[in-house]
Amino acid sequence: MDLDFYMDFEDYFPSMVASLGAEGFIGELYNGFHLLMDANKGLITFESLKMNCFMLGLEVRDEELVYMLMEGDLDGDGALNQMEFCILMFRLSPCLMDGPKIYTTHQGVDPMLM
Repeated sequence: MDLDFYMDFEDYFPSMVASLGAEGFIGELYNGFHLLMDANKGLITFESLKMNCFMLGLEVRDEELVYMLMEGDLDGDGALNQMEFCILMFRLSPCLMDGPKIYTTHQGVDPMLM
């Protein structure tokens, strides 16, 4: 008997953008960041990610957690700030990258869609 462990990935981000709008979607990303971050540091750290995985009942190896952080860590500090987290979420959503573009300004996200 062959076991197939392949799991289909369904990208819900495009439908979230369609229903929430750009501002609402960015707000939800910010909410997700705040759920995962270390409240004292204001960053998603190895420890905060490990604790949240445990609380969600997910069994994730330490090496996998380190890789998740490395994948999004643009400034090399070993943790994810809010912008790095949002960029990572966009990168992980291939369907979003094909859809409308969200432009950013130095003050934050401009919800103007093209």
